[in-house]
Amino acid sequence: MNKEKIYFASDFHLGSPNIKESKERENLIINWLNDIKKDAKAIYLLGDIFDFWFEYKKVVPKGHIRFLSKLAELIETGIEIHFFVGNHDLWAKDYLESEVGLNIHHQKKIIQEQNKKILIAHGDGLGEGDYLYKFIKTIFKSKICQWLFTQLHPDFAFWIAHKWSKKSRKKASKPFISKDKEILFKYCKNFQEKNPIDYYVMGHRHLPLEINIDKQAKYINLGEWINYNSYAILENGIIKLNKY
Repeated sequence: MNKEKIYFASDFHLGSPNIKESKERENLIINWLNDIKKDAKAIYLLGDIFDFWFEYKKVVPKGHIRFLSKLAELIETGIEIHFFVGNHDLWAKDYLESEVGLNIHHQKKIIQEQNKKILIAHGDGLGEGDYLYKFIKTIFKSKICQWLFTQLHPDFAFWIAHKWSKKSRKKASKPFISKDKEILFKYCKNFQEKNPIDYYVMGHRHLPLEINIDKQAKYINLGEWINYNSYAILENGIIKLNKY
């Protein structure tokens, strides 16, 4: 079977809200990966795959072994898997790349597949507004902040992080009002005026969305896997949202 399809998913938030529900979601995601491996050329995971991720020099978050093993297995079969960090897994470093084989991306990226130009990003911090978050993100990305965090015992550090993550998830899950109220849609619209492309695929928003920008371009938000189990697939030059 020809492997030509490109898959996109985001916001698994593994680790949330508790161990039981996270494991159930992890098993569902693994089943999805097993189903798509037969025809997947590449898989793009667009951030917040973990509810929190931080790599100490010799410590990584507990759990997610089945999921990470499945990703490593798919990579060994020749499927490219790209991981775009989100605001919940901002501190991903070299472990996921060296041990699992993921291609890690810390910035948005434009790819070309099936004769289509596609901008890919998690989406946090893009567009106008939300200046407090952008300031906080700058601090979080600083080496000083990361070093200070390593001085905390992992049990305490992860407790703080999950408290923060819970608040962040609620903020990202605001209901859809109109496309003009969507920060990411407005970002895509402004980008399209300067550098036209075909698709904008993002996560972060926690709502599955497909909105036309103009006659050429479409903004797609992948939603999340706590309520929607939604993902997108590029096939024959067309990207469509699906639910698993």
